[in-house]
Amino acid sequence: MSSSEQGPAYLGLGSVLAVALGMLWLALVGHLDLYINPRYDLFTIVLAAVAVPASVAGLVAVARGHGHAHDDGAGHAHSDGPAHEHAHDDGPAHARDDAADSSYEDGSDAARAVRRAAPTAARVTRRVLGVAAAVVTVGITAAMLVLPPTTLSARTAQQRSVDTPTLSNATGTQDVALLGSEGVDTSEYGVKDWAALIRQTTDTTALVGKPVELSGFVVPGADGSFTLTRFVISCCAVDAQPVGLGIVTDGAVPDADRWVRVTGKLAANPDQSAEARIVVRAASVRVIDQPTDPYEY
Repeated sequence: MSSSEQGPAYLGLGSVLAVALGMLWLALVGHLDLYINPRYDLFTIVLAAVAVPASVAGLVAVARGHGHAHDDGAGHAHSDGPAHEHAHDDGPAHARDDAADSSYEDGSDAARAVRRAAPTAARVTRRVLGVAAAVVTVGITAAMLVLPPTTLSARTAQQRSVDTPTLSNATGTQDVALLGSEGVDTSEYGVKDWAALIRQTTDTTALVGKPVELSGFVVPGADGSFTLTRFVISCCAVDAQPVGLGIVTDGAVPDADRWVRVTGKLAANPDQSAEARIVVRAASVRVIDQPTDPYEY
């Protein structure tokens, strides 16, 4: 393997090794669920466990290939010695031919210089890009391992339109025909479940008065209201979609991003111009710690 091929090989295999070790570390400390859906945990762990020895074996193979290439180059250099000596012995015989060709060679010096400069520039560019990619890979992996994990924020929820009714990606297409009906236990419903029910119910008056007890983080609204929000993950944190319920309270609105537990009842939205038809009339809003698993799935 040539030197120009070794750099990308080292970078690629090193990146795979760094990412795999990062995934295993996150799984070990229990933070993997902050980045991916728990149903993919086993698959991710197995894949990372396979990637670690495979990438190490690849790095060893590249290093050995470099050693063989170096040895072969040295051998060729020594073997060419006698041939070069013979060429020097023939020097006087070719003197006239060299003199005759000197004008042609002088004319092609500039062209040869350009040809030599092009590969050199390409190698420099590849090295710069390789170093930059390595720094980015190592930086991201180190940040995942060293920095404390943080969940998505209220600002992100606002940027992804938490208070709009177009939440089909977040609430899914689950059958909610029986959700909230008589005889169905709704005590375990989360923000996603109630949002799905409200979104898919045509006659929301049947929901008015139903008791709820939900937890989520605060996305501030207007006029003493806020949106109780959770992020719903389908695959990983990158595709997380915010889903929320409007909360109307007579008390003070907690600060943005604070986690709270809200107890109250569903009620018709007093703001008739709002797109959300149902809100939660809060009887109590209590600040809590962020749960171990802050996402819904």
